[in-house]
Amino acid sequence: MTARCIMVLGTSSGAGKSWLTTALCRHYARQGLKVAPFKAQNMSNNARVVARANGLSGLGEIGSAQYFQALAARAEPDVRMNPLLLKPEADTHSQVVLLGEVSEALSHTPWHERSDKVWPPIAAALDALIAENDVVVIEGAGSPAEINLMHSDIVNLRVARHAKARCLLVTDIDKGGAFAHLYGTWALLPPEDQQRIQGFVLNKFRGDARLLTPAPEMLQQLTGVPTVAVLPMWWQHGLPEEDGVFDDRSRANGVVTRTVAVIAYPRISNLDEFQPLKNVPGVRLLWARSPADLAGLQVSDWVILPGSKHTSSDLAWLRQQGLDAAVASHARKGGAVLGICGGLQMLGEALVDTHGIDGNAPGLGLLPLVTQFAPDKTVVKTRAVFGQVHGAWAALSGVEVAGYEIHHGQTQGHSAMLAGGAVLHEVMPGLAWQSGDGQFKGQILGTYLHGLFECPAVLHALFGAQAPTLETVFDGLADFVEQHFAPQVLARLAAA
Repeated sequence: MTARCIMVLGTSSGAGKSWLTTALCRHYARQGLKVAPFKAQNMSNNARVVARANGLSGLGEIGSAQYFQALAARAEPDVRMNPLLLKPEADTHSQVVLLGEVSEALSHTPWHERSDKVWPPIAAALDALIAENDVVVIEGAGSPAEINLMHSDIVNLRVARHAKARCLLVTDIDKGGAFAHLYGTWALLPPEDQQRIQGFVLNKFRGDARLLTPAPEMLQQLTGVPTVAVLPMWWQHGLPEEDGVFDDRSRANGVVTRTVAVIAYPRISNLDEFQPLKNVPGVRLLWARSPADLAGLQVSDWVILPGSKHTSSDLAWLRQQGLDAAVASHARKGGAVLGICGGLQMLGEALVDTHGIDGNAPGLGLLPLVTQFAPDKTVVKTRAVFGQVHGAWAALSGVEVAGYEIHHGQTQGHSAMLAGGAVLHEVMPGLAWQSGDGQFKGQILGTYLHGLFECPAVLHALFGAQAPTLETVFDGLADFVEQHFAPQVLARLAAA
């Protein structure tokens, strides 16, 4: 078996590469083909726990975008689909994850010296996927025409050449200048790579596509490349953006029954796991970066402290903004607060770091917990059942959940506070804790489990109606591209 490789390149970040790759994965899977996604290098703090593959034991991390692409392809996600993951820890430093495992050596290797070291395992991962599948749908990164990066490229042109990929080039027409972006990107490519571009895709178009004439025809005269799809603006597709970004538009025609405010600290991670909440009719998600963003919340609204790539620094930022008092105030009024992973750690009394992993810091003091950081990183898939849950989160009682853990540090009850009479409910052993019957009366819940809102049982328990499933989302993406691509284009791309 030797796969045909189809690659989605973009004129810039945010052009639409990730969701188009996901849509193509589901389209080709629906044709009865064995499909796998691939992205050589991803930079994101949104990661998922997957299999190591090739008979290797244990689990590893890949970017969330490739995880969803694998599910769309009806394939088991594994680390080969995103062999290199960069997780930013500061403005000038990223943790490097190679084939699912953190590499301290690569994390301290200068950027331009890294390419030659990581290319062999990247190429081997791609070759293995090509050998095992009918189609490999490859996602590029940023733009392939960044002339200052071409010499060290391991994610765009080098991959396209290695895979002999047939490429689409997508641009965001809503930003303006789309035809210039397409032509300029094509013109900056070496002639042999220009030949790989099989079609241009205009994404996020508003209005009548007939008004674009004669620009697509003129562009084809200049380049020899046809415009094969004009994709209308579609923000309700239900797939998380690659960086987890969302806006505050409800899917219920403006009728909002609950607001969920997510604290958007600088090193926020795994934000994509909240997309299922956005898909629930009547739920509005919003960023909270200042106390003013929480000022208008009702008792029925939620505040979520999400994961963090650097808990102590994000906790310091939260305090600098005055959000610590705003979160506590919401809870005192009877509002619900949820902390996930790093957010759970922030809710406790203290962060203790004797190994220089994350930093020491006093917690928010909303749960009588202490977190001790350690060098070993927990990377596991987890299935558990909520015990008896009280107050605002009582609907979760007895609900079985499946998710994943990615964290440094272990958390347990603050022994002195518990001995002094503090009440803490451990509602999932070692995984989730809830405030007792004192000041907050069960309003505060913290858990290490990511992916909570991707469990249909959780959504049903909390909202009484099931939100669209991921399968519904993937099929909707495939329907969309099948409707808007020119006839036979997708078939020709995958033809032998």
